Amino acid sequence: MRQIVLDTETTGLEVKQNHRIIEIGCVELKNRKRTRRFFHQYLNPEREIDDGAFEVHGISNESLQNKPRFADIAAEFIDFVRDSELIIHNAPFDVGFLDNELQLLGKEWGSLGDYCQVIDTLAMAREKHPGQKNSLDALCQRYSVDNSQREQHGALLDAQILADVYLAMTGGQTTLSLDDSGGNAGNARIKRLDPQRSRLVVAEVSESELTAHLRRLETIDRKSGGNCLWKGMAKNSPEE
Repeated sequence: MRQIVLDTETTGLEVKQNHRIIEIGCVELKNRKRTRRFFHQYLNPEREIDDGAFEVHGISNESLQNKPRFADIAAEFIDFVRDSELIIHNAPFDVGFLDNELQLLGKEWGSLGDYCQVIDTLAMAREKHPGQKNSLDALCQRYSVDNSQREQHGALLDAQILADVYLAMTGGQTTLSLDDSGGNAGNARIKRLDPQRSRLVVAEVSESELTAHLRRLETIDRKSGGNCLWKGMAKNSPEE
């Protein structure tokens, strides 16, 4: 399974106000493992960046003067994400901007949904953690994902962080899940137990507790029509 974790930075918040994309960052996952493949590009939006947006990402108008336009990298971008499952935090925002860029190139380019499927991790997080903060920073704290380098938003850095959050949120390993083809093994975080820690106390069940447990399993087995799996696994059953 090939997945692409994607993030963008823009000149402002509203596509309807003719705001444009100024940065695209993507990292690739294969079979839930990070690879070395990524796509990263700053873009000349051919318009000014709002002051509010600049405060968020710190990308200036001057720094983008000599960067390519979206039209220059569109084919390369589409080839990178084609036939993948896109993972995006607050997907309607990024997809709306990407669809707008494709529409500006012409109807023959279609929309992002023509090339790949999209998973919105914000919607996923809201379902999983209702009533809680589900921003990327909040999820990093909840799932112990390191975001200490995220002083400002950046598309590639945020995509890398989101990849770790997504893997943690969906029950998989993160930094230890790098495949043989890539990733930075130096980022692997292994927590070792303190050798001086107190030993765990193992409490053995008494004969009366074991008998009561087996009786309960017998009751469950009768009521389930002989479908109690635990009964067959129990030791010292009266039937044995």
